[in-house]
Amino acid sequence: MTSLFLLLDTVLDLYSWVIIITVALSWLSSLNVINNSNQIVRMVHETSWRLTEPVLGRIRSFLPNFGNLDISPIIALLVIYFLRSLLREYLPLVL
Repeated sequence: MTSLFLLLDTVLDLYSWVIIITVALSWLSSLNVINNSNQIVRMVHETSWRLTEPVLGRIRSFLPNFGNLDISPIIALLVIYFLRSLLREYLPLVL
């Protein structure tokens, strides 16, 4: 049971990093810091977008329109950190 909790914690940690990478790539892309015509950059950006868009899109559907400000990654990260703390809190109770 411990290995299942640790696996879930690791997956949540990796997903939070994917969200952070997606946000950073979108900022760098909008500021023209990175070259969007580069195939590797485009592939990494599209892969991270495809991994995060199902979750972030669902969160966006519940949020009001803030104009150009997208706070869905912040809410997703807060939920992930909350779930990780719950896992760490209840792991000793399961054992």
